[in-house]
Amino acid sequence: MINIPAIIANELAIRVDQVKEVIALFSDGSTIPFIARYRKERTGGLDEEKLREIEDRLNYLTILEERKETVLKSIEEQGKLTDELKNKIQNSTKLQEVEDLYLPYKPKRKTRGTIAKAKGLEPLALFILENPDFSGNFEAKLAEFLNEELGVLSIEEALNGAKDIIAEMISDNAEVRKTVRQYALDTAVVGSEKAKEKEDPKAKVDTKKDVYEIYYDFKVELSKLKPYQILAINRGEREKVLKVNLNVEEAPILKEILTKFLSYPESVFMEILQNIADDAYSRLIFPSIEREVRSHLTEVADLHAIEIFASNLKQLLLQPPISNRIIMGIDPGFVSGCKVAVIDSTGKYLEGETIYPHPPQNHAAEASKKILSLVRKHGVNVIAIGNGTASRETEFLVAEIIKTNNLKCHYIIVSEAGASVYSASPLAKQEFPDLEASQRGNISIARRLLDPLAELVKIDSKSIGVGLYQHDVDQKLLNKKLDDVVVSCVNYVGVDLNTASVSLLTYVSGLNKRIATNIVKHREEIGRFTKREQLLKISGLGDKVFEQAAGFLKIPNGENPLDNTFIHPESYSATMNLLKFCNIPAENIKESGNVLSLYTSHKGVGKIAKEIGVGEPTLVDIIENLKKPGRDPREELPKPILRSDVLKIEDLREGMRLKGTVRNVVDFGAFVDIGVKQDGLLHISQIANKYVKNPLEVLNVGDIIDVSIISIDLNKGRISLSAKG
Repeated sequence: MINIPAIIANELAIRVDQVKEVIALFSDGSTIPFIARYRKERTGGLDEEKLREIEDRLNYLTILEERKETVLKSIEEQGKLTDELKNKIQNSTKLQEVEDLYLPYKPKRKTRGTIAKAKGLEPLALFILENPDFSGNFEAKLAEFLNEELGVLSIEEALNGAKDIIAEMISDNAEVRKTVRQYALDTAVVGSEKAKEKEDPKAKVDTKKDVYEIYYDFKVELSKLKPYQILAINRGEREKVLKVNLNVEEAPILKEILTKFLSYPESVFMEILQNIADDAYSRLIFPSIEREVRSHLTEVADLHAIEIFASNLKQLLLQPPISNRIIMGIDPGFVSGCKVAVIDSTGKYLEGETIYPHPPQNHAAEASKKILSLVRKHGVNVIAIGNGTASRETEFLVAEIIKTNNLKCHYIIVSEAGASVYSASPLAKQEFPDLEASQRGNISIARRLLDPLAELVKIDSKSIGVGLYQHDVDQKLLNKKLDDVVVSCVNYVGVDLNTASVSLLTYVSGLNKRIATNIVKHREEIGRFTKREQLLKISGLGDKVFEQAAGFLKIPNGENPLDNTFIHPESYSATMNLLKFCNIPAENIKESGNVLSLYTSHKGVGKIAKEIGVGEPTLVDIIENLKKPGRDPREELPKPILRSDVLKIEDLREGMRLKGTVRNVVDFGAFVDIGVKQDGLLHISQIANKYVKNPLEVLNVGDIIDVSIISIDLNKGRISLSAKG
C-alpha cells in the first residue's frame, strides 16, 4: 500500500511530519481557516492554499485506496489475482493506472471477443501468441477448432474469432493503453470544423458573423491548445455547430503497440498480429483513448477557468467597504421605473421610492425632486447605481442633480449581478417581508457598496458575474471551489458577532446554518453579545465548535477588548502575561503596539514566547493583533473610485489617460471600468511593458489602475486600453 503522507509531502515539497499533523487536525474536525491561523506551530506555518492542496490530495488518494480494495477483491474472487498483479495495483498512485490494470478482469458486456471465447476459440488465440516459432500446418491447426455445435463452421471463422480475442487482450493491456495515451497527449492535433447544415445559434445579426467561425477550420497541437479554446470547442460541439476530432499519426504507435504487448520481436504470425494490432487500435483502443484525452483536456480547462473565477471572486469579496456612510441604492429601469432605497451606516433600510425619470413615462423633474429630497433628508453621502438597464441614463440624472444642487455627494456604478436572484430569494423575503421583490434589489445594491462581503455572501457565487464559461465547467468542482473562496474570505476578514447575518455566520469556521440561525436568535433575545463566552450558551455550539469559531467572531466595544481581535480565547492568558510583562493595562491595548514591538525586539521573540507559554508564530500573531485591534484587513486596499460627473464615450480621445477599476480578469486580458457605460478591454499584450503570461499575475478584480485609450469604436461601443507606461 502507498504511504499517503509521504506522497503528499513529496508532491507539495513539504515535510512528512507537516502532512501528518494536518491529517490529524482534519481527523479531529478542525477547519482549514482555523488550522491556518491558530495551529501554525503544529503545521510549520502552512497557509490555506497549501492546506487545501493537502485536503484535495488526501481525498483523491483515499478514494484511490478504496478503489484498489474493490478491484483487488473482484480479481481475487475470480481466482486470477497473482502476487505481481497485486503489487502493481497496491503501488499505483493514479486511479487511471488502477483502472488500466483492472480492465482485463472487469466484467464485460457482450463483445466480439467474448462471443469468440464462448465458441471455444481462446486456446487458438493463446496458441498464436505463445508459438512464435511454429513450423507446422497452420490450416490444420485452425481446423481443430471447427465446431458446428458452437457455430464455428470454417477455418476463416476460427481465425477471425481468435483475432477478436487477441485484439481485446491488446486493448486491455495496461502498458499498451498507457503508451497510446501518452503518445496521444504528446503528438495529437485537435481539429474542428463546421457541422454540416448547422447554423450557428449565436450568430450576431448585426455583423452576420458566427461566434464559432474561427473554429470552422481549426487545427492546433494538443500541447498548444488554450483552456478557453477547449471550452469554446466543447460548447460548439454540444450545440452541434462544430464537429471535433483528435488526429494522431498511426504508423509509429502501431509498431509500439506490438513491442509493448509481445514478449518477442519476431513471430511466424507477425502479419496476422500486425493486422490484429491495427484492428485493436482503430476499433477499440483509440476511440477509448480519444474520449479519455478529451475528458482530460476538459478537466484541465475546467480547473483553469474555475481558478480564474475563484481568483476574481476572492478579490471582489475583499473589496474595501465604504463604511460610516449613508448610502442610496438605485436599481435602474425604464418601464418599471427606478427603485430607490436609502440605508444607514449599519445597512438598516430607512426609506424607499420608485421614480420614473426615463421613457416611456419621462417624469425626470419629479424623479429629481424625490432623489434630492431623500439625499437631504437622510444626509446621503454616496449614491450606488446598478449597472443594468437604464444605468447610463440614471447616471446622467444623478450627476446633474449633484452638479445643479452643489451637493457634497458622490456616485458610483455598482455591479448589480445577482441582485435579482437575491431579491426573489427566501432570505430576502425574510429580511424584508413587507417589501416587494422589485424593492429589495436596490437595497442589495446599496449594501454591497457598504460591505461587499457581508452582502455578496447572500447570493449564489455563480450569479455574481466575474467568471468566464462558468456554465460550461464541472459544476460540482466550481461550487466546491467558490464555496472555499467564500469561507476563506469571511474568516480572513472576521465577523462582527452583533451585526452579522445568518448568511455571513454560516461561512465562519466551525459553524453551519443551524448554529448560525441559533446565534442570531440568541442575539435578538439578549440584545447584543458582550463577550465571546456567551456563545457557549447557544444550542448546538459546544466546546469544539467554540474552539473552531470563536477567534473569527469579533465583539467591538465588548467587556474584554481582546474579543475584538483575532486572538483566540485559548491565548488570552498568554496575552495577559505579555501585557503584564510590558506593564500595559488590558484596557489600553489600543496604545500597546509600539511598546510591544520595542519590548519584543529588546528581549527577543523566542525568549518571550517561552516565558508566556506559546509558540513564536502565535506570539507574533498576538502582537500584530494588539497593534491594530479590531482592524479590518480590507482597509489597506484601494477604495472604489467615487464620481460626481459623467464621462461619455464621445468624450474619449486616443491617448487620453484615465483611472479605471478592474471589473473582470480573463485569459486574454481584463475589462476595466473607466467611467463610461462600456468597460474597456485591456488586452494581455497591453498590460505591462514586459511579457505577461497570465493576467492574474499582474491584475486583480477591484484594482485601481492608470490606463490610456488606444482606440475607440463608437459604432460597436468598443474601447481598447493600455496600461503600459
